[in-house]
Parts: sequence; structure tokens; C-alpha cells
Amino acid sequence: MTANNRILLVEDDQNFGDVLRSYLEMHDFDVTLATDGVAGMESFRKGEFDLCIFDVMMPKKDGFTLAKEVRERNSEMPIIFLTAKTMKEDVLQGFKIGADDYITKPFNSEELLYRIQAILKRSQAKADPREEIKEFNIGKYHFNFPLRILTYVDSEAAEPEKSKLSPKEAQLLRMFCIHINDILPRSEALTKIWGEDNYFTARSMDVFVTKLRKYLKKDTNIEIVNIHGNGFQLLVRSGEEV
Repeated sequence: MTANNRILLVEDDQNFGDVLRSYLEMHDFDVTLATDGVAGMESFRKGEFDLCIFDVMMPKKDGFTLAKEVRERNSEMPIIFLTAKTMKEDVLQGFKIGADDYITKPFNSEELLYRIQAILKRSQAKADPREEIKEFNIGKYHFNFPLRILTYVDSEAAEPEKSKLSPKEAQLLRMFCIHINDILPRSEALTKIWGEDNYFTARSMDVFVTKLRKYLKKDTNIEIVNIHGNGFQLLVRSGEEV
């Protein structure tokens, strides 16, 4: 992790935001503070950031909406949600959008610091050369990862059938494509996409695997197999690989 990583902090409580900004600046972060969602998006457009921290409940534009707009511009931007809300539905909503972490107030500042450092370390780690591939052919499907578009090409159909994947669906499918016909370890996917390997993230991954199976069901030569105790395997029996 390099010094002076740039953080966009969007928090409507000015006093709390100032305190958190000062704390992070003490630990060599370059922090831009905005106090509502609209101002936060304006700051994001104008600047370059390594990580975003968004409060959920904000005037003008809430944190979830802001995160969706940021993801449309940069699907890889790490995002942490800060909120006083602890409802399960809100936590699930945050991760559905593609949050890298979700921290409820009040929280320990040192814990937040460690979480930020862990996320930045993962996002800035040297990438596998295979992860530089942006487009994949999977049997009768074509997958454009940057656009998150999965296209089913049927010679008998008038138009190709396209599906827009969510950020996590796209990230998981890309990992399957990189490991096509090989085993994708569950722990590797959980660590890279969900940030941690535990019971809850594992159950979340199972849900996303089920969704990908539905997207790919038109090609009967494609199957995502559960390798018990290890992970999953994307099989393309037709021999058409990446």
C-alpha cells in the first residue's frame, strides 16, 4: 500500500466527518470530505480516489444511490458504508450494490483503519496476468467484463440476447472464466470479492453462483459444478474456452 492513498469521505454529520478526516490524515491518507450525496458525486467526478467511504442516510442523495453511480463510472472502486442502521435488509442492500465493507456506528476508529488498509492492500496487489483479460468466450456466450454484459449468441435468433450483470455477478463470472475448467477455490473468491471468508459471505456466494447458473442455462454444454469442500468449477464441455 502506498503512502497518501486518496479517500473520498461522504458524511452528512460535519463534526463527525471532520474528526474522522483528521484521524485518517494522521495515518497518511489524503481525505476529501463532502457532506451530502450530490456534493460527494461532484467530488468523485473531479478527483481520483483509491477508496470511498459513504454514510448511508444523507440529504439530497443517499449513500446507496451514490455508490451505484460510482460503480457505473468505476466498477472496481472499493466502497465502505458507514451507518447507524443495523437492519439485515440494509446490510444486504449494501453488499448487493457491491460494498467491500459495511460498518455500523458507533465503531472503533482503529478497526476502521485496519479494514481500510486490508481493502487497499487487496485492491493494489499485483494482479494475476490472466486478470488483465477483459472479454471471454464461454461456449455460446460472450462476456464483456468492463461493461458487465453477458451475450448469448444463438444462430437461429434474430438478435443476440444480452444480460446486464451486477458488479459482484460480473466479478465472480470473471473469476470463473479465468479458472475455466479448473477449480475456483471458494476461499479465493470470497477473499477477492467479498473481502473475507466466513459463513455469511459463503452463503452470499452460493446465491450468486445460483444466479450465474440461470444466466448460463441456455447452453447445455456449460455447467457450474460444486466441488465439495473445495470450491466450484466452470465446465465448458463443448471445448469452447476463453
